Amino acid sequence: MADAQQDKVTAGLSRLLADTYAVYLKTHGYHWNVRGPNFAALHTLFMSQYTEMWTAIDEVAERIRALDAFAPQGYRSFANLSGIQDGDPEKDAPAMLRELIGDHEALIAGAKATRTSADDVTAAIIDARVQAHEKHAWMLRASLG
Repeated sequence: MADAQQDKVTAGLSRLLADTYAVYLKTHGYHWNVRGPNFAALHTLFMSQYTEMWTAIDEVAERIRALDAFAPQGYRSFANLSGIQDGDPEKDAPAMLRELIGDHEALIAGAKATRTSADDVTAAIIDARVQAHEKHAWMLRASLG
């Protein structure tokens, strides 16, 4: 892969990493703070989603390293790369769901934009992330009723 193209891909993967970490943190926080009549179901759903994302974070970071770039680390680095905003624990359950749906959709769009320049191995990782986030968004939408 040409240097400029590889730089573009690793920058996109770094954003994907930061966005995934931000959605992971928000989902984990909403797992702790969700309330209401669907508490048990949402608490469990959020846990399954943040657990899946936690594993994916490592895979994306390791792909960045395999491409001979440094993976971003730390809250400040992630905040500078991601457009995902922190969650608000005072939101009600439907507002949490709507916000997470939007976050997954934004993450999917960014991942797809990075995929256009990626090699086959990186594209496969991105495709797996898109598929996972599409499933997460679908499950959240279905939980809204």
